[in-house]
Amino acid sequence: MRQVGFDFEVIVSDVDEDIGERDPAEMVRKLAYAKAESVAREAADAIVIGADTTVWIDGEILGKPSDAAHAFNMLKQLSGRMHTVYTGLAVFNTVTNEREVTVDTTDVYFRELSDTEIKTYVATGEPMGKAGSYGIQGRAAMFVERVEGDFFTIVGLPLYRLSRFMIY
Repeated sequence: MRQVGFDFEVIVSDVDEDIGERDPAEMVRKLAYAKAESVAREAADAIVIGADTTVWIDGEILGKPSDAAHAFNMLKQLSGRMHTVYTGLAVFNTVTNEREVTVDTTDVYFRELSDTEIKTYVATGEPMGKAGSYGIQGRAAMFVERVEGDFFTIVGLPLYRLSRFMIY
């Protein structure tokens, strides 16, 4: 947000992310909406942004790892393969009550990773709290052969799409 010149305040919502949804697009859409709605109830005269991101591979949603072993297993599954990142974005204007919700996807191609590389990366702690157990904006950037789509969708906030919703 700072990169593109927006002033903002981070308010963490109290939304439970375990909603039992099996469709990745629907899951991130619902969670982004719920997060924005939760914060918008308390915010007057504001633009509220909610977002949620997940990784999809082999018909499975890869959310945030529960521990280091879980992170290792996720990264092993992604190794040498393509996966799709889904990010839901909800933008609420609390003055006009306008609401926009969208889902963006980006395909990410990982190179083959050795067990040692995965263990070393997991030991940094960076995978924890991140969908699919990696942060492309951090050390995991070296795992990525190529990206097809919006890089910022992978980071978790599709700036192009967000800019279409914002009033300048």
